[in-house]
Amino acid sequence: MPSPREVIRDLALTQGFDAVGFAPAHLAASVSAGLREFLAAGHHGDMGWLELRAGERADPKTLWPGAKSAIVLGLSYAPESDPLQVLEHKDRAAISVYAQGADYHDLIKKRLKHMARAIVKDFGGDVKVFVDTAPVMEKPLAQAAGLGWQGKHTNLVSRDHGSWLFLGVILTTLDLGEAANEPDHCGTCQRCLDVCPTNAFTAPYKLDARRCISYLTIEHKGPIPRELRPLMGNRIYGCDDCLAVCPWNKFASATSETAFHPRAELVAPLLAELAALDDENFRRTFRASPVKRIGRDRFVRNVLIAIGNSNEPTLATVAESLLADPSPLVRGAAVWALGRLASTIAFAALRARHAEAESDAVVRAEWN
Repeated sequence: MPSPREVIRDLALTQGFDAVGFAPAHLAASVSAGLREFLAAGHHGDMGWLELRAGERADPKTLWPGAKSAIVLGLSYAPESDPLQVLEHKDRAAISVYAQGADYHDLIKKRLKHMARAIVKDFGGDVKVFVDTAPVMEKPLAQAAGLGWQGKHTNLVSRDHGSWLFLGVILTTLDLGEAANEPDHCGTCQRCLDVCPTNAFTAPYKLDARRCISYLTIEHKGPIPRELRPLMGNRIYGCDDCLAVCPWNKFASATSETAFHPRAELVAPLLAELAALDDENFRRTFRASPVKRIGRDRFVRNVLIAIGNSNEPTLATVAESLLADPSPLVRGAAVWALGRLASTIAFAALRARHAEAESDAVVRAEWN
């Protein structure tokens, strides 16, 4: 008779998952210590939710005392082509691979719930499912479950799927046995550290999120720090650089999950067209996409930073059209972009017309 692990593994593969592993519902003391160090250094930036429930995050049993085992599932979103090619086309936007298709939260959670119901029906116990929206440290659990290891870029690396795995977790009161911890296979390689445009890694396995382009374009709500803007290039939502250069990606096959195939309109879209989106059209364009969560204003802020980095004077008119935008966040980014693209004389004329009338102090400071 097959064991619960064998039955659950077969169920996961039937549900379309590419990887599945099992581990006790606890994390090593080093994981908790690393989280405390990260938070104490302020490297989480605006992500106050990381600190708010740090105790639960560091220990699944604090989150749910009844949990005995973690079932960790992986679903590949590996791209067909090199996601860094778009960086050479400065008039177009680079959107992270994971956000070019459907929102993974919805798809994975639906499958986890289906699995959870089947597990309870077949084996009893109780279950809880998690997809990146609760205080669960999926990556250390995935390493403990044998799905891969946390690379020097702090993301999970799989020998079969490279750096391209979405993760989901089912905690259960069932005892499913011991872990099959995956050792680190990074060796001396540090391509992911060297490629980072903003030098966000303070050391191997150590990330200062405040300098990470994914954080800046997605989590950070205010104006992006001036010194980091020129380093962002045309990356407007997330950043794939450290993932894309990992040598283990050579073993990854392009995802077979059609929901994660890129939508044509999200592959290298024109910056000029994205900058013109109002709130209604932004929501329509990014329906069922992770991009929608940051809202139109933050999104257009990011697009304007990319316009400022484009070295395309023809895009100055696009930035100028947003100087009267209702959002101070957008207006400030438009001023910065114009300062990069417009001639000194043209920028001085624009300052004379707009700076005195500007109601927001932060935007006025951008004119100086």
